[in-house]
Amino acid sequence: MIHRRLSAFRLIFAMLVLIVSSIDGLAATPAHPKEVQITLLHVNDVYQISPVDKGTRGGLARVAMIRKQSASESPNVLLFLSGDTISPSVASSIFRGRQMIDCWNAVGVDYACLGNHEFDFGPGILQERVKESHFVWLNANVIDRKTKKPFGSMPPYVIRDIAGIKIGLFGLLTTSTEKSSKPGPDVGFLDPIATAVQAVREMKAKGARIIIAITHLSMDEDKSLAHAVPSIDLIFGGHEHTILRSLVGHTPIFKAGSDARDVDKIVLHVNSATGAISSLDWRLLPVTPDVPEEPETAAVVSRYEKELSAQLDQPVGRTGVALDAGSAANRGGETNLADFICDAYRQSMSADVAIVNGGSIRSNMSYGPGTLTRRDLLSILPFEDPVVKVAVTGSVIRAALEHGLDRISETREDGRFPQVSGIRYAFDSQQPAGKRIVDVNINGQPLDDARTYSLALTIYLANGGDGYTMFAGATFLTSAIEGPAQAVVLLNAVNAVPEIHPEVDGRIQEIKKNP
Repeated sequence: MIHRRLSAFRLIFAMLVLIVSSIDGLAATPAHPKEVQITLLHVNDVYQISPVDKGTRGGLARVAMIRKQSASESPNVLLFLSGDTISPSVASSIFRGRQMIDCWNAVGVDYACLGNHEFDFGPGILQERVKESHFVWLNANVIDRKTKKPFGSMPPYVIRDIAGIKIGLFGLLTTSTEKSSKPGPDVGFLDPIATAVQAVREMKAKGARIIIAITHLSMDEDKSLAHAVPSIDLIFGGHEHTILRSLVGHTPIFKAGSDARDVDKIVLHVNSATGAISSLDWRLLPVTPDVPEEPETAAVVSRYEKELSAQLDQPVGRTGVALDAGSAANRGGETNLADFICDAYRQSMSADVAIVNGGSIRSNMSYGPGTLTRRDLLSILPFEDPVVKVAVTGSVIRAALEHGLDRISETREDGRFPQVSGIRYAFDSQQPAGKRIVDVNINGQPLDDARTYSLALTIYLANGGDGYTMFAGATFLTSAIEGPAQAVVLLNAVNAVPEIHPEVDGRIQEIKKNP
């Protein structure tokens, strides 16, 4: 009897040991595979080193502090710049973008892609700025036509190892840069999607588990990219100046507006065993005075601002009303500032009419009422292109207006939108491209397709910029050598009266049908 009880006890004890051992084993095995957190910061289309919107938003010293604070929270931090920074701006008209590179070096950018405005001063100046950069410019689809290699010897992609996770990063630029900037005849542009397919294939073959595209494409182009290459895990984009978000399949697309008013912050939670993204958290960080300035970057900004102030902060005129230099407003409809600029171009050239592409009106700010400085005017029109006068037929003017409205049904962010003077037109955005003009008058008379008119415009448009190829072959009545710089035209118009009071007068009308 005692022997049986002892045997039973031993059996029960053995079972208890087995159960406890099993429980210990379960406790030792984590409920989830170990995760690696990777923080990605992102900005795009940043033209100013100092805060904008009267100091309330942006500023690269504040961006530097956001990066510094993020690095103190996690060792795995990368900062991306999705193009457009060397130009245009008031400072860049003086420093040729050197101030941007010096400040970005201080901020601590890790990777950037080219934007179309990187070529505004020509490929030579761009290569100088790239050599001065302490960060990596990624360029997969811009080539030297002679060597067939990436422009400026930039890497098409890199594979970055972060905590054992291999991340493939590559850069793409919109092919419209060939017409929208000044890359010169020796710079070529490859199809972004075909280029991405090849780059992703190569990165995957080299062990990349996560693929990130840093792009300067339109949102439509980014969506097409995500659809065609679904193995891209994230797209950080630029080109548009508003905060945009999209999801194509499993690929999120992020765009952070302009001038670092906000910073995208994306935290990836990555399975360390498989390298797969298990989840993603994102926030939009407002860059406001609540963010302190990082001292070293602030010192670089201050050095450039002092030099600029001596030249640019003198009053040159006054406005009695607020001037609307908003990007979306000037690329999608009539504004009082666009009317004033177009009128100034037409009057300065003694032309019948003027056409200005809305995208040439920059800064994305409001000015006044109050004093206007030289800096303000150069911020509005930072490009150095002269205003010229050409002779064109009415049919060419009609074609130009239709071209300017070509994408109006898709986006109000396209820079080709036609602001005008001496012209009144109505359009229906619901009609097919090429047939959107409903009515057009020249100085009170119906447009005569066969008649020849004198037209004031920038040499950029006259040479086919923004796709305005219909001006090819136009007779120049005033050459680029003779024509005044566009900012000078604006300055003279502001100086001509004690105070300007431009108002929207209905010269552009959109036909809106009731739903």
